[in-house]
Amino acid sequence: MTRIEWTARIAPADEVKTGHWASRSGEHAMSKVEVRESRIKGTGVFATRPIGRGEVILPIDDSMVINEDDPVLGSLIGAEPDHCDYLPDGTVVLMQEPERYINHSCAPNVHTFTVDKNRFLLAMRDISAGEELVFDYALGEVGGDWLDCRCGAPSCRGRHRSDFFTLPRAQQLEYLPYLSSDFVRVHRLRILRLLRGGAEGKAPTGHKGAGAET
Repeated sequence: MTRIEWTARIAPADEVKTGHWASRSGEHAMSKVEVRESRIKGTGVFATRPIGRGEVILPIDDSMVINEDDPVLGSLIGAEPDHCDYLPDGTVVLMQEPERYINHSCAPNVHTFTVDKNRFLLAMRDISAGEELVFDYALGEVGGDWLDCRCGAPSCRGRHRSDFFTLPRAQQLEYLPYLSSDFVRVHRLRILRLLRGGAEGKAPTGHKGAGAET
């Protein structure tokens, strides 16, 4: 498998003030997103130009691994729980800017793609300039926090738990192509049951309410 090489840079002070962020691959740099106030919640990440479906938006920085045995890093789990990400192998990382500000939506337009433990943010569909980038927190998550969602999407699940396996089965099947290989490996038996249910022609279940089992 070919390893994709990206080099992320720390945004200089003038970019931090304006909320702009750029990623670099070699000599090439292109600003694709900015951080500003969100109607969904607090701060959000927005496209600064049109982004095509399947386009790589940015590399995700997972370098800040939190170790509970470290008195400094371990304290971050309690101090910044909203900015911690829990990977399928049990690793906990402190998310960096700008990805730490990507809000949840029940109608997401971005997802993560993993290659050799390097994660990238990709567009699930075409995204317009000025549109907020949103991720379904249940995608690739098991046993996550309860969320009072106010995303405003027609498919909004309201109060629900961030857990892939509590999604309606039809939505689980829709999200399958966006799951990381690590997640599928760890939860292979549950994924297999999901696929076998679809192959047997069981009717997909619709939304049953907050945190409904399917």
